[in-house]
Amino acid sequence: MRIRVSLQMNDGSFSRLPPTAGMHFFRLMSRIPKNASAARAAVSDKRNAIHRAAVEVFAAKGYFNSKVADIASAAGVADGTVYLYFKSKEEILHYIFDRAMEEFIGDGLRELAEIEAPDDKLRRVAELHLERLGADRDLAVVFQVELRGSTKFMSEFSRAGFAKYLDIIKKTIDEGQKAGSFRKDIKPIVAAKIFYGALDEMVTNWILSNRAYPLRPMANEVMKIFLGGIAAK
Repeated sequence: MRIRVSLQMNDGSFSRLPPTAGMHFFRLMSRIPKNASAARAAVSDKRNAIHRAAVEVFAAKGYFNSKVADIASAAGVADGTVYLYFKSKEEILHYIFDRAMEEFIGDGLRELAEIEAPDDKLRRVAELHLERLGADRDLAVVFQVELRGSTKFMSEFSRAGFAKYLDIIKKTIDEGQKAGSFRKDIKPIVAAKIFYGALDEMVTNWILSNRAYPLRPMANEVMKIFLGGIAAK
């Protein structure tokens, strides 16, 4: 039997509904999520907890010696929960790299857009690089050691965010050459790799030294040598 419901409230239509109609309506309404944004936030919180736990576990135990169970325990979730967000331990490692590079490149591009001089842009890239990794030793260990644990990883990550990062440095050097700030007899891509290599070594040495010192000031030393060279003038 069909129940016809009028949308007009002033004609007494609701009084003709069966007594159970209101109950069914409220049951249906109760099944609708009351706060979809809260549900999304809960999912994000779990993913973030697993991500952070993985960084700490990989840094402490090494990627190859770590198990998904170790990450789950550190994140305070069940082993199966990890697989709801990531298919494998390798996917977690990829996520760590992709997320870090996305944040770094995004922040870098926003800041560089406000800087005009190419040499100042390079200086800011150096500062951001050393600031970011210097503020998170565990992440630095993952980047400097664990991501380089196999040629497979290095090949995959070189094709991903790293290529974008290197391109930003290369374009900045190319911009400086066109503006007359940098020598034109050097290849921008080679100079970009040398620049990145210097920053990379600063972070690696910081990790291996086991000494607590700020990394950012090293940006000035890198810039001094990169821009001026070591030949006496």
